[in-house]
Amino acid sequence: MDKPERSVDNWEHRMEKRNVQDKTQANQWPRWIGASALSLLIAMGSPQHALAGAKSSPELARHLAGIAALAQTSPIVTVPAGPFLLGSKRVDDDPYGNWTQFDNTELPQHRVWLDRYEVDRDEMSLGEYLAFLQQQKLHPSDELQKLIWHVITIHSVSDQTISRWPALYVTWTEAKDLCEAKHKRLPTEAEWEKAARGPDGGLFPWGNADPHQSLAMFGQHHMHEIPILAAVDSHDAGKSPYGLHHTAGNVAEWVQDWFGFDYYAYMPERNPPGPTSGRYKSVRGGSWKSNQIMLRAATRGGSAPDQRSPAIGFRCAQSTVQEEPPTVGK
Repeated sequence: MDKPERSVDNWEHRMEKRNVQDKTQANQWPRWIGASALSLLIAMGSPQHALAGAKSSPELARHLAGIAALAQTSPIVTVPAGPFLLGSKRVDDDPYGNWTQFDNTELPQHRVWLDRYEVDRDEMSLGEYLAFLQQQKLHPSDELQKLIWHVITIHSVSDQTISRWPALYVTWTEAKDLCEAKHKRLPTEAEWEKAARGPDGGLFPWGNADPHQSLAMFGQHHMHEIPILAAVDSHDAGKSPYGLHHTAGNVAEWVQDWFGFDYYAYMPERNPPGPTSGRYKSVRGGSWKSNQIMLRAATRGGSAPDQRSPAIGFRCAQSTVQEEPPTVGK
């Protein structure tokens, strides 16, 4: 079989099919398939490219203002300086099990040193995102306005509940700008992974146990046409070793780096900043539409920075005083 071109459309098509096939059917897919995590994100839910939203109707505008007024800031978690195990190991006798890497973008698994940094415990909430747009005198995207109006009028969801959902239909640039407005930044891909899995390379944020609905919001791709979201501070049982919520499921998250297919093969062993250029920005973590394998802390993917998706949000991070690391491995 000829190897297909690695295009965004091709990744979307293959990963949409992966989400609805069982493991027997999945065995038909080649293991070199491009960027497993593009599954995760751009495949999830008809992403849209950035367009300015239209002015809201007066009634919807009142709700948007009410949701923004209920915004709460996430607590901050400190991740200590030190090494952690990044990436996936190759396990050839576990085909399509949880340890399976879908492609070589997660290889090789190796230890990386990160200076101490801080990261938001929770994903950026929809309330905070709407408050930021109001401050910038911007309208939410049409897709987000339609979603909010739908859940209010059809499902009677309250402004309070919506305010605690994660931000979604947000571009990478908006995520970066919002973090910078808070004197923060997006985490690097390495920072995100350490915060999500801890120093010892756990398979999922909570360890190696299979995902369950008490641990993460996931697996809703076959249920509804609208996002099935959880409050950003919910699912305590699924927290990461450092106490972060929803680093698996709910929404996947933009990070700072450009996405590099082979970056792990040549990345620096200390504070890797990501590739210097690229076409896609990296996105990490599973979403409400993901199957369980996509929730692995090592799963990687990317998306065009101007893309909006109901499955992509973000959280912010910030640097602290840098410390001189010892030689990695000692």
